[in-house]
Amino acid sequence: MRSLIILGLGLLASPAIAQERPVLSVYTYDSFVSDWGPGPAIEEAFEANCACDLQFTALGDGAELLSRLRLEGPRSDADVVLGLDQNLIAAAKDTGLFADAGLADVAWDLPIAWDDPVFAPYDWGYFAFVHDAGFDAPNSFRDLADSDATIVIQDPRSSTPGLGLLLWVKNAYGDDAPRIWADLADNVVTVTKGWSEAYGLFLEGEADMVLSYTTSPAYHLIAEDDDSKQAASFVEGHYLQIEVAGVLEASDEPDLARDFVAFMAGDTAQSILPTTNWMYPAVTPEGGLPDGFDTLIEPQVALLYPSDEVPEIRDAALDEWLTALSR
Repeated sequence: MRSLIILGLGLLASPAIAQERPVLSVYTYDSFVSDWGPGPAIEEAFEANCACDLQFTALGDGAELLSRLRLEGPRSDADVVLGLDQNLIAAAKDTGLFADAGLADVAWDLPIAWDDPVFAPYDWGYFAFVHDAGFDAPNSFRDLADSDATIVIQDPRSSTPGLGLLLWVKNAYGDDAPRIWADLADNVVTVTKGWSEAYGLFLEGEADMVLSYTTSPAYHLIAEDDDSKQAASFVEGHYLQIEVAGVLEASDEPDLARDFVAFMAGDTAQSILPTTNWMYPAVTPEGGLPDGFDTLIEPQVALLYPSDEVPEIRDAALDEWLTALSR
């Protein structure tokens, strides 16, 4: 008994009773932290050098992340938010919840120039409709609306791909977008809350096509040795998405949060993302892109609205979408 007491006193006095490792709380979307997503590998790689406990919280899709932050305000437990995109940047900045990311002089490998000091890109891609090989896929929204093809899409109020689709149609067709949506309404099998649900329904055969990314077929090809999925190339062009990370102003670990954002732009994370998040890296890793990415379609036209114009355009496009799908 005495020896146990002495041992206990020794432990209490020992400098090895060190403080608990700092916790870094990262809000992100559900597919990021799935077993097949980048979350597990990112967590292991970052914790190997940070002397911290990286904890992901999955909150559905990107638009849901922003809604959660608005609800929590400065009391949020989040240190970093990972999974907003350029279409949500203006709305995110309006909350006043974000600090500068602390990154400068990064050689971003993006289709557009990037100089935003608050949000740091970590990957990017083009929205597209994915289908089975052999399916006679339409090559424009007009052709899709005129066809019998069935589609699954995501809700723009909760999903970044869903919002991307709204902006894609609006950018391509302008004032004619309401008619495009009216004609597309009978092609829509269902509208899901997020990407994971929609893609799952497509894989179960519930629709001919699903709103996803030009890079989605790479997953099937590389991870499953399955070349049966393709992305339809649309003559109007394809809308660009750039996913970003941001540091919360009220973070309890601001330096660690910025270290994580910098890590996401570094070679280790950028090498992980292409074959786990199935998007293009924001900075080309030293080893280049994985084999199989060279088989993907390459949009001839990249469509994009400036981030500060999106809120106003989104409101008008959402009204058009709701009107068309409620008929």
